[in-house]
Amino acid sequence: MARRTGSADLPLHGGRVPAWLGVRMSSLGTIITQAIVHHYGRDEFLRRLSQPFWFQSFGAVMGMDWHSSGITTSVIGALKRGLKPLEGELGIHVCGGRGQHSRKTPDELRLLGERTGFDAPRLVRASRLVAKVDSAAVQDGFDLYLHGFFVTDDGKWTVVQQGMNGDKRQARRYHWHSEQLESFVDEPHSAIDGPAQGEIVNLTDHRAAPSRAAQLDLLSEMGPDRIVSELAAIDGKQPAQAMLPHLVMPSHHDVRSSDVFSRRLHGTLAAAAERGPIDFPELLLTPGVGLRTVRSLAMVAEVVHGAPYRFADPARFSLAHGGKDRHPYPVPLKVYDETIRVLKSAVQNAKLGRDEEMQALKRLDDQSRRLERTAQGPSLDVFIAGERAASPALDGRSVFGWEAELKARKSG
Repeated sequence: MARRTGSADLPLHGGRVPAWLGVRMSSLGTIITQAIVHHYGRDEFLRRLSQPFWFQSFGAVMGMDWHSSGITTSVIGALKRGLKPLEGELGIHVCGGRGQHSRKTPDELRLLGERTGFDAPRLVRASRLVAKVDSAAVQDGFDLYLHGFFVTDDGKWTVVQQGMNGDKRQARRYHWHSEQLESFVDEPHSAIDGPAQGEIVNLTDHRAAPSRAAQLDLLSEMGPDRIVSELAAIDGKQPAQAMLPHLVMPSHHDVRSSDVFSRRLHGTLAAAAERGPIDFPELLLTPGVGLRTVRSLAMVAEVVHGAPYRFADPARFSLAHGGKDRHPYPVPLKVYDETIRVLKSAVQNAKLGRDEEMQALKRLDDQSRRLERTAQGPSLDVFIAGERAASPALDGRSVFGWEAELKARKSG
């Protein structure tokens, strides 16, 4: 039986992803997807998409705002663009999207069914039921506006969709996964992300099965005395909502020490210094970029290989490539592009049977985990200050412009 795995508060943010970042997000997201499929298979990629903590970390490592609702739209859009040319190779397809694109999901699934042979009518029904359940059966104050449907050639799927509450400036993300899905109306979610809104009507809860049956019974009889007696019978006897893991994405834009597990950050920094000279000697010859890129590679490697429990602090992954809004610091394009180059080389060589570079990334991640128990390093504030100081030399860029130009204008 599919189950809820937790919830998260997501501040609702507007704006668009700039083209210079969107292109890179598509490239990096695609390469990370290829690496996961190479190591663990495409079914595992679908499972990860259905995990809200991993999904948030995935978006953060790509330079998107680490805490906001915009991660959902940008990740789905980046993967839809990036994976399209690789559909034949990976057997993974991305349908739907935001607004009008969500309404095209059935047509996209039908076209895919003609090409791949999977049961398109079944998947179209699944898509519609998922949207209907989260908009009608779960009445939590959020109106759906985004529906992303990830499906493989053999008909397995994950859905990530999102609703907004404009009055509260908050969003809620819902995750579904077809694995072991037995019912669309009896605890079907793999997770629901979003802020607590007080009492919520959720008729998909397993404990609501008597209620669903009773409502049909009441509709057939519609006797006022019967309705009053039924309400009296259940008054005060509802079981408490089960406690679930809850990811709270704060409203503040800056990354604070309370948002990051420092020992894991220190393990990443120590592993980059230790494994870099052994596994990436040619990279360290790149002036001003080498060791910094190895640090980012270590965080990307964790997204590829990390166990679910390691994604409890999505903010940490924003330290790989910064953020478009300068939080925690501007996106260092030299580092970002080097990360893409190294990962692309590793994936391409792995396809040819040369797995040395992919294994080097795995060793980097393994070493990070070992060293985090004992490693020490700078405080988060000191680390971020160092990144901001180095930003102009690393082609730091944000929605406000190039960091070098902004610094020059301030000093002038």
